[in-house]
Amino acid sequence: MSFTAQDVKRLRDMTSAGMMDCKKALTECDGNEEAAVKWLREKGIASAAKKAGRTAAEGAIHSYIHQGGKYGVLAEINIETDFAAKSDQFKALCDDICMHICSAMPKWVRQADVPQDAIDAEKEIFKNKAAQDGKPEQIQDKIAEGQLKKWYTKVCLYDQPFVKDPDKSIETLLNEATGSIGEKIDVHRFVRYERGEGIEKVASNLADEVAATVAAAESK
Repeated sequence: MSFTAQDVKRLRDMTSAGMMDCKKALTECDGNEEAAVKWLREKGIASAAKKAGRTAAEGAIHSYIHQGGKYGVLAEINIETDFAAKSDQFKALCDDICMHICSAMPKWVRQADVPQDAIDAEKEIFKNKAAQDGKPEQIQDKIAEGQLKKWYTKVCLYDQPFVKDPDKSIETLLNEATGSIGEKIDVHRFVRYERGEGIEKVASNLADEVAATVAAAESK
């Protein structure tokens, strides 16, 4: 069963879920509106959308260490109450989020956090590439906008496919947890560490080192 943009909008008005979530729900349910509403509720997306205006200030600063200390992540993940923050489900979610950050290396939490100069620079690169590919000037901006959307899925945590289940984004994962736990959940900030990052290392050439050692030995 097919559906229209008006069907997506009507479903959004009914559930307060995002446009992309509504579109996916209708796709999964072959355009059946009643089934799509149920799908959104089962996923926790509809209830998560209704909680979007709430304040989540409790939670935890969660840590994750990988490969014996080679990589590490600190993330502040918020929820509405201290009681829910102590639940096993919330702690498991924090583990998953930090593990994902360690693996996927996002730069920002949301699209709104990306500096405008970074967006402008990427868009210029995409426009120049479109021009080099011989695309007409009047559609270069449209092509660049499409490429920006793909770029966001690489650099913004909420837009990234979840490493343990690439069929859902981190935002969807959080919405599902919000619906399941019953409280709004947000990732506020994070820092990812990599051992040795930012330290200038002296480049060495094994052949030169061996030659120098031999020369030093011969001079004695």
